[in-house]
This record gives sequence, C-alpha cells and structure tokens, in this order.
Amino acid sequence: MKILIVEDDDKVAAFLARGLKAEGYLTQVITNGRDVLEAVRQFEPDIIVLDRMLPQVDGLTLCQQLRSQQVNARILMLSALSEVEERVKGLRCGADDYLGKPFHFEELLARIESLAKRGLSPVQSRQLQVADLLLDLDTMRVQRAGRDLLLTAKELAILELLMANSGKVYSRERILTNVWGLNEDPLTNIVDVYMARLRKKVDEHHPQKLLHTRRGLGYCLQAE
Repeated sequence: MKILIVEDDDKVAAFLARGLKAEGYLTQVITNGRDVLEAVRQFEPDIIVLDRMLPQVDGLTLCQQLRSQQVNARILMLSALSEVEERVKGLRCGADDYLGKPFHFEELLARIESLAKRGLSPVQSRQLQVADLLLDLDTMRVQRAGRDLLLTAKELAILELLMANSGKVYSRERILTNVWGLNEDPLTNIVDVYMARLRKKVDEHHPQKLLHTRRGLGYCLQAE
C-alpha cells in the first residue's frame, strides 16, 4: 500500500516515513502544498497523510481540490488544531479522518489500518458505533438508543478516542496526551473528572454499561 506524507516539518515527516516503512508501507514525502497534486498523479497513493498547516497551499484547500478532482485516496488530516470545530472543518472538506497533534504513532497506525479497510469511494459514512451508542464524525452528533447526548468538546474527544478503539484500555496518561496534549500536569485528576461526567451522560439510565474502569490500568469503552 502506498502512502503520501504531506508534512512541512522535516522531523515529523522523517519520523512518519521511517515508521510507516518499518510497517511495510511504500511512502513518499512532500513538504509543501504546491507539489501535492502532481505527486498524487505520479505516485497514485492509497492514503494521504495530510498536514493542515502547509506553506503555499493549506491542507483544507488541498483536501477540497483533491476531492473536486475525484481523487479517491483516503485522507488522514493531521493538525495541532484539534478542537471539535476544527475537526469538523477538516471532515467537511473531504478528509476521511482527522488526528490532532501531538499523537501516538500507534494510534496513527491504527487509523491508517482502519482507512485501508474502507472502500475507495470518497462518499462514505463516517460513523462510530458501539452497541446502541452512535457518534457521527461529520456532525459530531452523539446518540444513545436514539436519544441525543449533549457533550462538551473534551468529552467528545475522549469518546471518539475510546469508540475508535473499542475494547482497548487507555491509561489516564494516554488519554491526557491524546485529548489535552503534552502540556497538562500528569498528576492532575482531570481525566477522572471528565470520565465520571462522560459515564453519567452515556451510561446513566441504561442497563448495558459501555464505559468501564480497569483498576490499575485505565478506561475502555465496549459492550460487555
């Protein structure tokens, strides 16, 4: 499988190329937005890892251009702008997935593997579902048993992380890194506070509980 990496930070680009090559992918690196369309025509990638903040042409514009030219490669957008409204912008411009920086390589790899399993059609249903819990990634609308849940931006980010990796246990530190970034104090109990709020909204009044605490390990979301 061929992956085009569009990233202007040389260190990040080299890290991605090295890691993806080690996983058996054929990669090519482009460091500016100006050369992307030509690279896509020549390299014909299956997946494009696209940084949002690029010189010459920004990632959102590039995403729109690629889709307008019927490029069917799956697009994983990377950006330090990881708030819900920013992810929604990226998805609405045609990205298949959106990952905030900083990120764990294993999560990026899991998202690439998930994209690789999808069909080639650019018009796809971008939804996560576990039991009767549904998260629409285009609108960031959450429903449990058909009823809308009103979640904050951070609650949505935690829920998306856990739903995208259903059954996988995430430690408090990993949730903190993925949702808040690396600048938060790892000793804070903010993850526990948000998980308690999220559990109340998602599981309260439902006999089947989806959010689980694994003592000494962390949290996971799965239908048991």
